[in-house]
This record gives sequence, C-alpha cells and structure tokens, in this order.
Amino acid sequence: MSAPTWVEALVAERRSRQRRRTITLALLGAAVFAVYLVSLMWGEVFYGPGEIVRVMRGELVPGASYSVGELRLPRATMGLLAGFAFGVAGVTFQTMLRNQLASPDIIGISAGASAAGVIGIVIFGLSQTAVSIVSLIASLLVAFAIYVLSSRGGFAGTRLILIGIGVAAMLHSVVTYALSQASTWDLPTATRWLTGSLNGATWERLLPLAVTVGTLLPTMVVLGRGLELLRLGDDTAAALGVRVNATRLSLIVCAVILIAVATAACGPIAFVAFLAGPIATRLVSGSLIIPSALVGALIILCSDLAGQYLLGTRYPVGVITGALGAPFLIYLLIRSNRAGSTL
Repeated sequence: MSAPTWVEALVAERRSRQRRRTITLALLGAAVFAVYLVSLMWGEVFYGPGEIVRVMRGELVPGASYSVGELRLPRATMGLLAGFAFGVAGVTFQTMLRNQLASPDIIGISAGASAAGVIGIVIFGLSQTAVSIVSLIASLLVAFAIYVLSSRGGFAGTRLILIGIGVAAMLHSVVTYALSQASTWDLPTATRWLTGSLNGATWERLLPLAVTVGTLLPTMVVLGRGLELLRLGDDTAAALGVRVNATRLSLIVCAVILIAVATAACGPIAFVAFLAGPIATRLVSGSLIIPSALVGALIILCSDLAGQYLLGTRYPVGVITGALGAPFLIYLLIRSNRAGSTL
C-alpha cells in the first residue's frame, strides 16, 4: 500500500478536526441542556422531569405549576438566552478586533446600557420595556461614538479598545452619580440590576430578549464566515471577497443589540462576554459563534445555581461571574504584556 499523499493527509486532518468539533459541540449542547434541566428541578422543593414536562405542556400540577412555571422556568430561560447573547456579542468583538480584551464589558458597550438603564430606573422611573429601549439606543450611540473616534486615520483595534476603556470609565461615573440621586425605594432595585441578577425574571421581561436572540443568533451564524476572514486582516479579507466595512458594521450593530437587550433584561452580568470566547477557542476550531453562545449559557446557568445553593447565602449571578472573570482578566493583562494578545 502506497503512503498517503499530502492532499489525502490534509483531507484526513480536516475530517478529524470537523469530527472533534461536532463531538465537542454535542457535548456542550448536552451540558447546557443538563444544567438547564437541573435549574428547573432543583430548589426548595425538588420536582422530577415528569412533573417539569407536565408543567411545560400546560397541565396543572399542584405546587409545580407556580414554582416551575412562574419562577424557575423564566429564570432559567433568561439565563440561557442571556448567555447566548453575551457569548455571541463578546466573541464577535474579540474576533473582529483580534484581542481578548475587546469584550463589550471592557470597552464600554455594556457601560452604555448600564448608564441608560440606571438613569431610566432611578431618575425617570421607566418601565422594563422603556428601560430596554433606552439601553439599546444608548449602547448603539456609545458603539457609534467609539467606532467613529477610533476610525480617524484608519480603523485600528488597539485604538478602539483604549478609547472604549476611557468611555467606560466616564459612563461608570455617570452610573455612580445616578445612584447618588436615587431614592431609598429605587436604590436597591438599581443596585441589584447593576450587579446582574436573574431574580426578576418574568415572561414579560423575557419576551424582548427571546425575540432578539431568536432573530439575531441565526444572522450572526450567517455573518460568521465574514467574521472569521476579518481575523486575517482587512486587506486579506477584502481579497477573499469580504465587503469589509459593511460586514464589520453589520457585526457591530448585531452584537451591540444583543448585549444591550440582554443587559436591559438582567443587568450587566460581569465577564460572561469576556470569558465565553476564549473558553470556546480552547475547545473547538473554526467558527466560534455557536460554541461561544453555548459556553456563555453554561457559565450563567452554572453560576446562578452556585449563587443560589452552593454558598450558604444566596448571591446574584453577577457576583459569581465577577469572581470567576476578574482573575482571568488579570491573567490576560499579565500575558498580553509579555507576548501580545490575540483570540
């Protein structure tokens, strides 16, 4: 038998990578489903899978219809969808700018939604729907301002990150000022929302997030090929047929909408957008949109379970993700000083 040619070896290697990717995605999907199911079953009262299914089919199950149907199901579903949104938005910016630090919660996009949301809650007393709208508008304006400022003299990812960090610092001061003006009644609500929490999950609050994720996640999968080519640089991507400016603008708009609506629904859950992409990169090769969405959902669902039941005192999910993400951010900053940083 003759030795395989380099072409056959290349095809075999590609098939092997694709097989590993398929298996990893299947395992990630199974893990997300398992944690989601545990979130529905576990609580002050344990309900089995049969009772969960009966509630989801609309049957009246004493105790479970309220505990699962009105409390646990919206909470777990919000964690799932917010994880999808944060994960996809984070990896989009990180991949496009070729830097793990370029997460929306680092470069000011989440801070724009937070500032608008807090002002809407504590100063204007807006409803949840109105908070979602103003958060979305504020995020788009902040993203547009950062993009324009960083594009002067040619687009540069490092410049965008530095400008974004400065904008985030200014917006955090706005949040602090708004909190200082809050009434005693509104202050706990605004503080809990800023921490990032699933405690206020309701079907009404969930609807805008579900529609946004259901619409934009498939769109981001379609745009994923252009995103992967942008990693190679603008000139190379253009040579391979990518309309660089249009693709970049589409990706930014979709990612900003995802992060804004998710932030409006459950607050700026810290570091999920920051962590999902790098973890997905270490698990699979190729497009990172779906893997990052699954990793983001897994982080939020696991952190919420840990915050509720593992530590004795109940903590919002943002406290747990912040404790996980802060050491990783320090590690990245140290590593980037030594060797530069790319996704």
